[in-house]
Amino acid sequence: MTDPAHAAAAAASSSPGAPATGSVGVHQKRRRVPFWDNARFACIVLVVLGHATQRLTYDSDIALGLYLVVYAFHMPAFAIISGYFSKSDSPTRVQMARVITDILVPYVIFEAVWTLTKWIVEGRANPNITEPSWTLWFLLALGIFRLVLPYLALLRYPLLWTVVISIGAGYLPNLDSTFSLSRTLGLLPFFTLGWWLREHDIVDRFRLLRSRAWWVPVAAVAAFVVAGWAAWYFVDGWREMNLREWLFYDENYSSIGGTQWWAGGVRLALIAIAVVLSAAFFALVPRRTHWWTHFGQYTMYVYLLHSFVLYPFRESGLLRDLDPTWLWLPIVVVASVLIALGLATRPVRRVFRPLVEPRPAWLFADPKLARREGRRSDPTGSRRPAEQPRPAPGPHPDPRQNG
Repeated sequence: MTDPAHAAAAAASSSPGAPATGSVGVHQKRRRVPFWDNARFACIVLVVLGHATQRLTYDSDIALGLYLVVYAFHMPAFAIISGYFSKSDSPTRVQMARVITDILVPYVIFEAVWTLTKWIVEGRANPNITEPSWTLWFLLALGIFRLVLPYLALLRYPLLWTVVISIGAGYLPNLDSTFSLSRTLGLLPFFTLGWWLREHDIVDRFRLLRSRAWWVPVAAVAAFVVAGWAAWYFVDGWREMNLREWLFYDENYSSIGGTQWWAGGVRLALIAIAVVLSAAFFALVPRRTHWWTHFGQYTMYVYLLHSFVLYPFRESGLLRDLDPTWLWLPIVVVASVLIALGLATRPVRRVFRPLVEPRPAWLFADPKLARREGRRSDPTGSRRPAEQPRPAPGPHPDPRQNG
């Protein structure tokens, strides 16, 4: 969970650009909306931060509180963005091919890389393509989301049904992480919510990206303050109930201590909290272009590569027993931002593009389906032109770059 996959997005993504701003003949001009790239990059920074702070949580209540707040909403927010840029129409041949090139092939490649890494570092390897390694589960989740979306769109109350599915899945003892199915069903309501927001034109209808009342960011900050206080003040209770496992949406209730019949109510409460915190997160995301905004187009690279950067620190124990927390936790936060920035830079993309964005033409009866020409997409649907040398800077952005 980037996904957070370059994936599935292209498989059925609609243009993430702003509403039409003008016309030339019969064609509409669209401008890229920086808000979505800002949101994507902020989400991927939270993904890195969550993984980077995991070892600190064993020794620090403050680190655990931060970890719980981040995990309460960051993957749901990623899923909402992915759903917002997904179409429920029947996929075209090109979109179907991109599910293969943008999800399945990178998944197989990185599963192989992880198997090799574990064999070299740990001296053991257990290749099992049905059990996603570390972050790879979100690739499969995105693919499944988009495969089932056209069917969900046929239902009268798709949001309600996905909530029922998510809650019900936790009661099934035989539903596990095979092909990331447990997490996929658990997070399905958030993906569907993103699609529903686009389908009903909620963002444009209520002008959510054009104006923001003064009280909106205040309320958003207040929501995070309350969440942070609750995560820290009741931290012993959260440890006792194993809350972090609940936030993964990965295990059935009984296996993480939810043996009561009402255990599904805990997941329902977590879904509600995730929606509130995701809304607060989106309310705080900058709406204008910043120097880091364009990195939001390349979250696939950060998502797939950051785990290899963190792997040595996690396995070596260097992130354990770091004291004082007030010094080391900010260092880890800053390092997480720098890792995300570094992995989205052009040199890294150039080196790892064959692994992250493969185009295996030999797989297809029609090799044109895997051509590099045309637009690429990141895990959450940010469409962009195939990379070329940057043109000389000019006074006006190209309005044809919709994303």
